[in-house]
Amino acid sequence: MEHVDWAYDLAKELLETTLPRRWAHTQGVAERAASLTPLLGEEADTVIAAALLHDIGYAPDLVDTGMHQLDGARYLRDIAGADGRLCRLVAYHSCADNEARQRDLFDVLAKEFDHEAPDLARALTYCDMTTGPDGRHVDVTDRLAEIHSRYGPEHVVSRSITDATPCIVSSVRSVEAALSDVRQADAG
Repeated sequence: MEHVDWAYDLAKELLETTLPRRWAHTQGVAERAASLTPLLGEEADTVIAAALLHDIGYAPDLVDTGMHQLDGARYLRDIAGADGRLCRLVAYHSCADNEARQRDLFDVLAKEFDHEAPDLARALTYCDMTTGPDGRHVDVTDRLAEIHSRYGPEHVVSRSITDATPCIVSSVRSVEAALSDVRQADAG
């Protein structure tokens, strides 16, 4: 729980005033992550903390490359002294390697950050991609459509989301299936 409290305070400090809608989304993503505790067990705190931190790279003072995943992970590593797992989850959240390719930052991302455990990365992607901008739960297809409508078809984010859609949808469906299995086991 120590990571979660720290992550909450840091994300709130960076997002609440300057980006209130992003802060609402972040809180919703963290709630989704908390709902995965039966699935994640001891790893739940790590994913909840990563959910709280996943979008800090949008904070105006943190923007460097324009790729919020990389900017946020660098801040966590270089300034906040965060746990390496949190940095890696933030760096690659929601199939960010696709955006890194679109921005010609893939080699930079790969050099600076390794991937984190696939099950944790899928869990964070699930949480992010099933939470709308206002923090409410949404279907992954609605979330993807919202991102496209917000940025427009030619924006680098839309192009990267198009490339990442199979990865995102697969991650979401995988977590949904695992949650269903856990619920059935608990009911049986």
